[in-house]
Amino acid sequence: MTPVVQLYWVRVALGIAAGAVSAIVAFLIGNLTNYTTLIDAFTIALIIYLVSYYILKPMFKDKIEKQSKILNTGVAMYFFAWLPFFILFFTILHIYA
Repeated sequence: MTPVVQLYWVRVALGIAAGAVSAIVAFLIGNLTNYTTLIDAFTIALIIYLVSYYILKPMFKDKIEKQSKILNTGVAMYFFAWLPFFILFFTILHIYA
């Protein structure tokens, strides 16, 4: 696999993990309103994405020629993976807790 494809799949996996983490944190914080829960979860997902950028940047800086490609690769799939898994994990937590 090329480094860009590796980075893409790492971001998809991180989106799934961020969905689980943000669902757990949103569940533990509580349900003040539906909008607050969603905003908190999205903020956590955004923080995880930005932290992953700074962790992955040194790993891929020599392998990918454009440094902006490290930030942009997989951003859409990260959030498209995060949203259904956040909903799934949040629903499971509400059913079984």
